[in-house]
Amino acid sequence: MKLFRIIPIIIVSSFLGSCTKDFSEINTNPNNPTGVTPDLLLSGIIKNMMDRQVNEAWGIGNIVVQHHSKIQFVNEDRYGWNEKNDIWNTVYGNYRNLQNIFTAVGEDESNPYYGVALILKSWMFSLATDAYGDVPYSQAGKAKTDGMYQPEYDKQEDIYTGILADLKKANELLATANGSTFSGDVLYGGGASSLLKWRKLANSLRLRYLMRISKKKNVNAEMQAIVGDAANNPVFMSNADNAELKYFAAAPNQWPLYGSRVGSFDEFRVSKTFTDRLTALGDTRINIFGRPTQASVASGSPIIQGAPNGLSDVDALAYNGGVQGVSRVGYTFACLVCNDGSQAPPDAAAPRALLMTYAELQFILAEAKLKGMVTSGDAATYYSNGVTANFNYWQSVVPAAYNLNIAMPSGYLTQGSVALSGTEDEKLGKIALQKWIALYFNGLEAWFDWRRTNMPAIIPGPANLNNNKVPVRYIYPLAEQSLNSQNRSSAVQRQGNSDDLNTKMWLIQ
Repeated sequence: MKLFRIIPIIIVSSFLGSCTKDFSEINTNPNNPTGVTPDLLLSGIIKNMMDRQVNEAWGIGNIVVQHHSKIQFVNEDRYGWNEKNDIWNTVYGNYRNLQNIFTAVGEDESNPYYGVALILKSWMFSLATDAYGDVPYSQAGKAKTDGMYQPEYDKQEDIYTGILADLKKANELLATANGSTFSGDVLYGGGASSLLKWRKLANSLRLRYLMRISKKKNVNAEMQAIVGDAANNPVFMSNADNAELKYFAAAPNQWPLYGSRVGSFDEFRVSKTFTDRLTALGDTRINIFGRPTQASVASGSPIIQGAPNGLSDVDALAYNGGVQGVSRVGYTFACLVCNDGSQAPPDAAAPRALLMTYAELQFILAEAKLKGMVTSGDAATYYSNGVTANFNYWQSVVPAAYNLNIAMPSGYLTQGSVALSGTEDEKLGKIALQKWIALYFNGLEAWFDWRRTNMPAIIPGPANLNNNKVPVRYIYPLAEQSLNSQNRSSAVQRQGNSDDLNTKMWLIQ
């Protein structure tokens, strides 16, 4: 009986031994990795963030600065904004993957992924703080590592201190980093040669953010240290340095707006503010940003004419005789089937996502020189470089097959309304106007810059819902009231006791 009872046990034991011998190997799915390499993480972060630039420009950025207007479902144009959570969600969602890059790199700050990740972190948090004000920063993303599920909201001043320090560090680290195996860089192409371009981006962003806080702090010495030392602090030198994402003609890496519903896309039209200003300047870039109205084409006298911002639904849809009398957005940015007449579909590979351009940098330097913030260079030269660069940029982007007249007109730079002449205020106004044009479709940057200068003028439309005020921020996500109530409440009290569109954050207080 004992032998009979023992045999099954021996058999079972032998069976279990053979089953567990390769258990780990057999039950590991090679198609479901537990770790992701920095190159794959980097490409995903850049793509997601640049897609957000496009979508944020389309939904709010182009509207609030009056590059575009709406002719249907016009709440955005009337400032009837509820919570706008996409910047928040995209920044904090992608920050988790950015932290995975830092984890993979460890303490090896000579690794190029470390420096590039610092640049992306700085840019991402600038978007968050510029949109909302005080936001989680120093404790952000530490739920998994440190158990911080309710991060404090850092003061905007402190966030900018961190951003500028990280960009400076990134420039210094990348100067000696080995980029031979650096890949996943869908912005600049990767490899050793891309690291100089990332350094130029870091320093150009430093100048953007120093200018942004210049009304709160004296940043002259820091700006001059960058501008006066090109060897150690390289900046953008031409359009070839632009930080832009080029899309493919085919999905899944197409321009993100091609996924929009056709009817929703066609609600957005060119703003009358935009077309009026460009027309007054005799500016051929109007042909890039808008198309002749269908009614004017039918009458044989094509004209690009935008719709006023901030009209009621009824008035917006009826303006100038209806949709046939209002210009659609430019052919380069059109949806693939939002075409006029017998127009062929646009080139799907033409539109880009912009982070920062050489033209913007030149306008920053023109303003800085004019105000005596830097001693290097000449304001008029910086200014003319910026205007010329923007014309040249669009000539390189817009397909020649569109047959558009977009060359800079003869004498454009010397006409009274463009030439950098007059009083200092008049010169600053001209810089602001040209910068406003050049920031077209660049996320929320035109809004952020207008908020700093109040130039050029933005007049709320007659049916606006914000007491004739242009909004200056997004409200915090409503979910924060339950998920992180105490820290959100502290931030609200610190910024002005009210979480609304008109609460002035530290930058503009």
